[in-house]
Amino acid sequence: MARVVLDWKTVAEFVEDAFVGVGVPREDAKICTDVLLESDRRGIESHGCNRFKPIYIDRILAGIQNPVTNFEVIKETPTTAVVDGHDGMGQVIGYKAMSMAIAKAKEYGMGMVVVRNSCHYGIAGYYTSMAAKAGCIGFTGTNARPSVAPTFGVEGMFGTNPLTIGIPTDEEFDFNLDCATSITQNGKIEYYARIGEDVHPGTMIDLDGKAVEGDAGDALKQIRQGTAALTTLGGIGEDLAGYKGYGYAMVVELLSAVLQDGAYGKALDGKDENGNIRPYHLGHFFIAIDTEHFLGEDLARKKSGEIIRSVRNSKKAPGAERIYSAGEKEYEVWLTRKDSGVPITEAVQKEMIKVRDDLGLTKYVFPWEK
Repeated sequence: MARVVLDWKTVAEFVEDAFVGVGVPREDAKICTDVLLESDRRGIESHGCNRFKPIYIDRILAGIQNPVTNFEVIKETPTTAVVDGHDGMGQVIGYKAMSMAIAKAKEYGMGMVVVRNSCHYGIAGYYTSMAAKAGCIGFTGTNARPSVAPTFGVEGMFGTNPLTIGIPTDEEFDFNLDCATSITQNGKIEYYARIGEDVHPGTMIDLDGKAVEGDAGDALKQIRQGTAALTTLGGIGEDLAGYKGYGYAMVVELLSAVLQDGAYGKALDGKDENGNIRPYHLGHFFIAIDTEHFLGEDLARKKSGEIIRSVRNSKKAPGAERIYSAGEKEYEVWLTRKDSGVPITEAVQKEMIKVRDDLGLTKYVFPWEK
């Protein structure tokens, strides 16, 4: 598949202008663009430009996501807050919520903000990186449309529910664990379908309890139709501890709904009882712990770095060249891409052309058109 690299300046300006073109205020569009492109900076192509049109632009145009975000604080204490996002831009809601949690942590040591009625907020690691850069330990998680089956179940009952943690270090990159509680996520299946890669064995289960394999496009249709589901970390059954992934997924589901009285499970499928599309009403949570309120940010960064390096320098398996820590591979991808840009697949090239033409952004001529 032909991939063309689009420079950062052009892609950032285009994405921002496109968001503005569908009604997102300019300052909010800057936030949405930064979150979206941070995914591509880190090499997480399932959540970057790959999802720009179908997840954000199309949902705004379909009327199930509000381009203007009403960030309403329902209840607030010195260390906590409950926010209603009113189905606005998830990136804007996430940015403001984590900023609020960090501000509370800086003043009182810890801060937690929970959100209801939000939309897809991009890569969760963006928000934990915000916390780590500010010298805080950060946590976030979000529920999502039901596509993952519980252990011993075959029906999608909850989302891929990432449990994400960022910890400041003294290295060039902070520790940042950003991963779903399922083996893979919907975005990765969508990406496989775009590049013609098959579903990886063991990552999906059908209604007969058998592993789904083969064409990713067909597998994606099965998820949408409810005839197949993703599996939790550990896979099918208990033999490889699938119940652990199930347990962590439930933690995220609970924290994304209980404290904020939010929607959960099948209520997040984006359809009403008649099958008509509707807003997703997602829930998130954000926690910040300020290291300065303990023994200081400098000490915390130094100690984190020491621990990470001790593990990284441990004995390696035969044939293995390196042991990585969370955030390291993403940092290395950024080093290779920072002076070039975003690799754009053929499918996304066509989507960007359509968005440009539909919105009349005629000043943009992409390199794959020359």
